[in-house]
Amino acid sequence: MPLAAVACVAVEAISILEKLHSRGYIHGDVKPDNFLLGPPGTPDERKLFLIDLGLAVRWRCHLTGLHVRYHQCPNYFRGTPLFASVHAHLGRTSSRRDDLESLAYMLAFLISGQLPWHRFQAEDMLICKKKMATPLEALCHSCPPPFLQFAKFAVNLSFDEDPNYARYISLFHGMIGQNPYVWPVNADAARESNEGDMPPKSSLTRGGLMRLQWISIFQEHPPMRQRIRYNVDNVNLPLFIEEARADGMYVSSVASRFNLWAVVMDSGTGFTAQVHTISPDFLSPGCIRAAFKLDFHHNWIREQWARNYHITAIAGADNGSTLVVMSKGPQNCRQTYRVANTFPYLWIKRKWALGTYVTAMATVGGNWVVIMSSATGFVHQVVELDFQYPYEGIDERWKQGYFITSVAATPDQVAFVFSIPEEEPVRGPQEAAQTSHFPETVVTESWPRNYYLSLLCYSRPVL
Repeated sequence: MPLAAVACVAVEAISILEKLHSRGYIHGDVKPDNFLLGPPGTPDERKLFLIDLGLAVRWRCHLTGLHVRYHQCPNYFRGTPLFASVHAHLGRTSSRRDDLESLAYMLAFLISGQLPWHRFQAEDMLICKKKMATPLEALCHSCPPPFLQFAKFAVNLSFDEDPNYARYISLFHGMIGQNPYVWPVNADAARESNEGDMPPKSSLTRGGLMRLQWISIFQEHPPMRQRIRYNVDNVNLPLFIEEARADGMYVSSVASRFNLWAVVMDSGTGFTAQVHTISPDFLSPGCIRAAFKLDFHHNWIREQWARNYHITAIAGADNGSTLVVMSKGPQNCRQTYRVANTFPYLWIKRKWALGTYVTAMATVGGNWVVIMSSATGFVHQVVELDFQYPYEGIDERWKQGYFITSVAATPDQVAFVFSIPEEEPVRGPQEAAQTSHFPETVVTESWPRNYYLSLLCYSRPVL
């Protein structure tokens, strides 16, 4: 399609979406098939129309005028995979940014005739991964600069941010010219818009996969003693754990990097006893099915359950070994776990209905293990699942009163579990950090503020 025609489509499509959004609705399925020109030989033959409102939903409550609340429901998708926003793939509540992101994909398609994820059309999640891993410069490699600028604006919008439609339209002024009689598509919005004052954001939320880093969650807590050890091998691990236990500290969180363990131990766990084991193959790729059988490691867990111990921390190493920590505390609970080669969200939902909640997670390669428990003290729980570090989801959940209670990640996907406690929490707010090296300095600098490391994992975040 000629560039001038695509630029005119961009201008009019943005204007149409602005009008729809101003009425409190988003379209939900922006794609080439849903844009039509008027009948030939009529005054509308060069006028662009948007059709098919079958997936349209409100982004603004018609009673209060407030933006709808953020939510994510993994495994729930609405739209056309080829053009849907990444947020739509991930099951996040739709907002105005999703229409604009889909439009950016549509414009790139009209220019180049294909998209980088075309060959994955039958696989929704593969398309999502490819979109996340594709830098916008690669997406728009055949496009003039205004299209790349628009794509950057679109994917950087936050959930409830007001789009600057006039600014977006102004990007294409230089491409369509001043004479409306030669426009292949009416672009009247170009004459009506005034350029808004919105400089481009300096960093992209998605620009290709980044290197692996530590993701650390800090929790405000009344003063307590905490000790951390990292790059610990299997031989020294029991020594460090026993040393901390002699000082009244128990393991509260574990993680792994390069087949070595990171262990967090503190005096505020409330545990009275603790045991651990290292399984060489509990989560290895060939042992997913075996994990459901009564093998040695499953028997060991069952034996500890019979002694009123429960799994309180778990981590998987690159070589397939798994560190399982089981603790005895003031409250007994029933537990179950699931090992799967994809994140078992549907299984988790079924268990939620039975009154159990996620209390620990771990991964080895692309495999997941999720521990669910009764008597957790939680009244509600949600999952934030992303293929890169979902900062926005974390912030939105914190605003809604949730606390991060579990986190785990594969090399390209991270899952955060957020919970609401039954009673007003004794602990204060949380903070998140990401570092290329183990966050020892961040930890020690946080202690004087009574913030303590509560959860950590090694994953591929987004700055």
